[in-house]
Amino acid sequence: MKVNQAEFVISAVKPEQYPDAGLPEFALAGRSNVGKSSFINKMVNRKSLARTSSKPGKTQTLNFYKINEVLFFVDVPGYGYAKVSKKEREAWGKMIERYMTGRAGLKAVLLIIDLRHAPTDDDKMMYNFLKYYNIPSIVIATKADKIPRGRWDKHKKIVRETLKMEKDEPLILFSAETGLGVEETWAEIEKFM
Repeated sequence: MKVNQAEFVISAVKPEQYPDAGLPEFALAGRSNVGKSSFINKMVNRKSLARTSSKPGKTQTLNFYKINEVLFFVDVPGYGYAKVSKKEREAWGKMIERYMTGRAGLKAVLLIIDLRHAPTDDDKMMYNFLKYYNIPSIVIATKADKIPRGRWDKHKKIVRETLKMEKDEPLILFSAETGLGVEETWAEIEKFM
């Protein structure tokens, strides 16, 4: 998909705040410092549509970005970040769960993980949550540029085995630096449109 238009629409914490555009939505889930903002910026070919931060745990709301007037990316708070109170983490968890299980327009969740490391317990929990609720997922393994190409297959195998992914489930290597995986990710997204 060639992105000509991308805009931040709203930060929401409850359903009555969600945009009422009736467009397909694709949520982005992942650890706090996995690079979701960099992923969004690379996908829409903009430097700073989604604000990146060196401080993990910055996203505390559901952030809706409208792309080409045809779909939304919805950035959800990152998980696994320790410097937030347990109570706050539980509130985020409820907000994310309510959105993911109750939003009719949600077509798939892009589960963003760091290719350099085996998926964490939180990554596994999110993946299993999506499976349990039959929410389609596309696993995006970022920071591929930080690993020599010759070791990609080994790292992909670790991801697939750790998450217990089915053979036909998409696992896309991605780099916000080089643009690796952008076309492939759009192709997967378009299957759900």
